[in-house]
Amino acid sequence: MSDEERGLGFVLLVVVGGLIFGFGLGVSNMARPEVVLDFLQFDDFGLVFVMGGAAVVTGVVFALAETFGNRAPLTGRDYGRRLKSFDKNVVVGGVIFGAGWGISGICPGAAYASLGVGNYPILVAIGGMFVGAYLQGLWRARRADHAARSTSAD
Repeated sequence: MSDEERGLGFVLLVVVGGLIFGFGLGVSNMARPEVVLDFLQFDDFGLVFVMGGAAVVTGVVFALAETFGNRAPLTGRDYGRRLKSFDKNVVVGGVIFGAGWGISGICPGAAYASLGVGNYPILVAIGGMFVGAYLQGLWRARRADHAARSTSAD
C-alpha cells in the first residue's frame, strides 16, 4: 500500500470516527450547552454516563489495538501508549480548561458537534478556543526562548 493510499484511508477513518463522535454527542444531547451547564451545576448527571461509556469503549479499543502489534494499521507508524507525568501544568491546565468549560458551557469536541444541531452562536466560543490555544503557544515559546537565553548567559 502506498503512502498516498494509506493517507487517504487514514483520513477516511478519521472522518468516520468524527461522524460517529458527533452523532453520539447529538443523540446524548451533550452538544447542547444548557445540558452541559446542568451537569456542571449538579442538576443532571447524564454526562457522567456518556463520558463513562466512552471511556470504557475507548479503553477496550486501545487494549485490543495493543494486542494486534506495535504498528498503527493505516499509517504503519509505531503504536503505543504515551505516558504523561502528573505535574503542575496538568493541574493548572485543568483548572483553566474547567473555567472555560464552565463559562461557555461546552467542551471543545461538543462545541463542534453543537454546530451540527444548529447552535451557531457557539462559533464565538470556538474562536475563543483557537485564540486561547494560540496565545498559550506564544507564551510557551517565549518562556522557552527566555529560558534558553538565561541558560546560555550562565
